[in-house]
Amino acid sequence: MPELPEVETVRRGLNQMTLNQEIMGGDVLLERTIAHPISAADFLTGTRGCAIAQWHRYGKYLLAELVEYSTKATSGWLGVHLRMTGQLLWLNQHEDLHKHTRIRLFFAHGLELRFVDQRTFGQMWWVPPGTPPESIMTGIARLGLDPFSLQFSIKYLAQKLKKRHRAIKTALLDQTIVAGLGNIYADEALFLSKLRPTTLCSELRLPQIELLHRAIIQVLETSLAAGGTTFSTFLNVQGINGKYSGIAWVYNRTGQPCRICQTPIQRIRLTGRSSHFCPNCQQ
Repeated sequence: MPELPEVETVRRGLNQMTLNQEIMGGDVLLERTIAHPISAADFLTGTRGCAIAQWHRYGKYLLAELVEYSTKATSGWLGVHLRMTGQLLWLNQHEDLHKHTRIRLFFAHGLELRFVDQRTFGQMWWVPPGTPPESIMTGIARLGLDPFSLQFSIKYLAQKLKKRHRAIKTALLDQTIVAGLGNIYADEALFLSKLRPTTLCSELRLPQIELLHRAIIQVLETSLAAGGTTFSTFLNVQGINGKYSGIAWVYNRTGQPCRICQTPIQRIRLTGRSSHFCPNCQQ
């Protein structure tokens, strides 16, 4: 958490609010939040005088294309990974400072982009111009296909899953297979696919993979339309909760009746992660 729908919700909000405005400076309140460069001063120097031309998403990573504000010359990249509890908030600078604020970037007209992160696992990068972002943000280079990409086909998913002797839930959390999918939407997609989390990938037949492929895209689109999921800390850039939790099929609904058959939802631990499923609908 946040997963693809939440990160995509943030990306869309940032593209609506933060583009083509000069970064006047900033403040780093927790230096270890800066993954690159090592020096917080270098991070602030690299971003000062820049503007954001466009925000992109790679799995759960956010990547802002930076240009020099006055000349529009390429000025590198600003990378963000929210991890478990990170929030990017677009605020007026005079608003009270949250105690978990880690980085502030000051824009013109008294606005700021504020990175708040309770658990402190989130990271930010400044990538200098001329340097490929994936050479520094190395997690990007290892990502599998995005579920919303044209290349994410039934054939691709079948090739990635065949001969793997591990639980399908574990495979879906592998970012080298499906970029951006996490615990919430893996559970939800498996419910729509009528597959138990413990089903081995090697046991899946092509019709089941076709159903799973469709379910992954369906549940992500549904969550995006709801603004993502807020179970604990997720907020969009305006500080608004996501609403998908109110319509979730199984995730975080342990003991509650299945929305299809009324059987109580069960929760198990699988490779250290919680998995929720309906023992009747998912065989």
